[in-house]
Amino acid sequence: MPAVDVAGEFETIQRLLKPLAHPEWARGLADDAAVLPTRPGFDLVLTKDALVEGVHFLADDPLDTVAQKLLRVNLSDLAAKGAEPFGYLLACGWSERCGWPERQAFVEGLKADQAEFGVWLMGGDTVNTPGPLSFSLTALGWVPKGRAVSRGGARPGDAVFVTGAIGDGALGLMAARGQLRLAPERLEALVAHYRAPRPRVEFAEAVRDLASACADVSDGLIADAGHLAAASGVAIALDLEKTPLSAPATAWFDDRVDPEAALVRLATGGDDYELVLTAPPRNEAALRAAAEARLLRLTRIGEVAEGQGVAVSYLRQPVPIDHPGWTHD
Repeated sequence: MPAVDVAGEFETIQRLLKPLAHPEWARGLADDAAVLPTRPGFDLVLTKDALVEGVHFLADDPLDTVAQKLLRVNLSDLAAKGAEPFGYLLACGWSERCGWPERQAFVEGLKADQAEFGVWLMGGDTVNTPGPLSFSLTALGWVPKGRAVSRGGARPGDAVFVTGAIGDGALGLMAARGQLRLAPERLEALVAHYRAPRPRVEFAEAVRDLASACADVSDGLIADAGHLAAASGVAIALDLEKTPLSAPATAWFDDRVDPEAALVRLATGGDDYELVLTAPPRNEAALRAAAEARLLRLTRIGEVAEGQGVAVSYLRQPVPIDHPGWTHD
């Protein structure tokens, strides 16, 4: 249903977005650009993601969580580079159903996450569209000069680690669609993860200091490990039985009659926004200490070897993978 109280572009900027703006660099959103002072000894890291209704989020997802997901998936990319986030640029394509209450809900989600993650709005654009609701965000972060972690640094002999749990994104989407049978509190936890995943920004310093390569798990664990392998020119072997699962995912998994297929489904589903990283074995103790200090789960799930691509095994038997993760057609 079209909104009946649609705010104009400049009213939206002035009343909703201006309070989110950086007090100095964004110039009160009065200009068409932000002006950032240089920071000696640091590199500027930029990343960009877009969310489209019906593709990346459901039509009935609350708009405050849509805003949080938009920001968090970008913060996850910065964490994979070992960068500290400080700001973002935002583009909003408001559909016909977005009046003032819907826009205000979206901004409230951003406001809460700005406070939690220490970032500021730096500028952007707002438009109306006859198509689906869509948003795009460019996140900005600092990393000490020359220290940004790439996908291309993995070397044979490195170990492969993943933070947190895998599969909650895929299961959360199923839960949001009413496709899972689990206890209500399990379903609620999975939907919450799908709608507003936790970017591992607190682990960025450890990534920067100890990892040889890193990517965030957006497309799926197997697919994103494959991105590391391709960029680094190496082979990665993953032990599927070591896949870390949350309590809700474990409850779902325990009812599966084919555990291998179930783990493949979780490892290829995507939307987890954990970090998959490689590091020399000598750094494992320090990585685990850093994770423990942040109350973060860290699991060693594989090894890096000479060759190319990703080899997946379950109980020491090779597992063929037809679709390693999410791709846009």
